[in-house]
Amino acid sequence: MLEKESQYLAGVKIGIVLTGSHCTIPDVIPQIRKLKELGAEIYPVFSYTVDQTDNRFYKVDDLKKMIADISDKPIINTIVGAEPIGPHQLLDIIVLVPATGNTIAKLANGIVDTPALMAVKAHLRNQRPVVIGISTNDALSINAKNIGLLLNMKNIYFVPFRQDSPHTKANSVIAVMDYICETVIEALKGKQFQPLLLGPA
Repeated sequence: MLEKESQYLAGVKIGIVLTGSHCTIPDVIPQIRKLKELGAEIYPVFSYTVDQTDNRFYKVDDLKKMIADISDKPIINTIVGAEPIGPHQLLDIIVLVPATGNTIAKLANGIVDTPALMAVKAHLRNQRPVVIGISTNDALSINAKNIGLLLNMKNIYFVPFRQDSPHTKANSVIAVMDYICETVIEALKGKQFQPLLLGPA
């Protein structure tokens, strides 16, 4: 299976855009490493929150070292640094993961005030795919309309997702990060990896 996946990913330039669902980032790191092992070139982009905020799940310096060990590209952590992604056609695909509710809401409404959002905006100007891995407590409440807008937007694809704790956090949804690789491959073909909505774990 890995040999088959590498046929699609070898040499592909992937922007990995991390936003501040801090508890989810440790689950994303192995998937970034997998993409790299399959031959992709990894271009990391950090939101301001990820770039600056120590938290109980990781220290910023430790995260930056982990990303540096995977990618030999510098971390893009400013809006100015992210803007050239568009005119230089730097990337083949962007993976916005984990995508917080805040980032989803801003993206759906055309607000660009972080390096993460600028990276996506700049990339979309080239009509190239963006994969979103959501992680937010308000996906089935106030942010449902924004997710709906993105689901209907050209060149946007989602990592399959499910309610992560329906009895205690009924509105919370998280992408199953193990499907990032498959979603990227399908998005590069212009297709949504299915099924998109998953049942209980």
